[in-house]
Amino acid sequence: MENLRSKKAFICDMDGVIYHGNRLIPGVKEFVEWLDKNGKDFLFLTNSSERSPKELAQKLSRMGLSVGEEHFYTSALATASFLKSQCPDGSVYVIGEPGLTNALYQAGFSMNDINPDYVVFGETRSLNYEKIEKAVKLVFGGAKLIGTNTDLTAKVESGIIPACRALISSIEMTTGRNAYYVGKPNPLMMRHALKKLDCHRVDAAIIGDRMDTDIIAGIESELDTVLVLTGVTNKEDLVNFPYAPKYVLNDIGEIVPKN
Repeated sequence: MENLRSKKAFICDMDGVIYHGNRLIPGVKEFVEWLDKNGKDFLFLTNSSERSPKELAQKLSRMGLSVGEEHFYTSALATASFLKSQCPDGSVYVIGEPGLTNALYQAGFSMNDINPDYVVFGETRSLNYEKIEKAVKLVFGGAKLIGTNTDLTAKVESGIIPACRALISSIEMTTGRNAYYVGKPNPLMMRHALKKLDCHRVDAAIIGDRMDTDIIAGIESELDTVLVLTGVTNKEDLVNFPYAPKYVLNDIGEIVPKN
């Protein structure tokens, strides 16, 4: 644990690590206070594309945790940055929430439901058959299919709900085209995070609750990995994976030294 605590920077997932729905997970306040007190750099890195960094900061503020919006990075921002590098000033048809649409606007993309360069899909609670039908038509017409992340499920206060990859699967299966996913475990998003932190991988650790995104992302990016058991993964689940995290903790608060 002393090796973990000596890291200069921490990359933390949010859902299942920092909060469930609108409830902070025990130990989070103490962990953030420890980060500030010890001058640690940190980034809340989320595969969710629904909210902007400002909205995420406001959400934590409502829960009693004050964190500046510069400490947040989302799959929406990573997706917008990737597409800008591929097709500057391109156009997109978006299925997603305002956090994704705004990130693409800010990256210089225009909205286009006729002949876009990309169909971009993120988490949304307003998916309907008409949007799926439109997306399928556009992909058949030549638009490239992009997913913000590969999460199949998400954990909320009421239980498990479908996430991006589960929702986009109907478009993939109908068109026979596999989406390119930008968020974790794609090492691209990890490189964005390390660049934002101005930190080398050996000086950072990633903390997450998912073996199939957070932990594999850390392993493939050669960061120390910390699995917390406050989200979708139980200790009994570890035998189902051919790789393992370096640390397994009950919650993120265990990183804070006990006086």
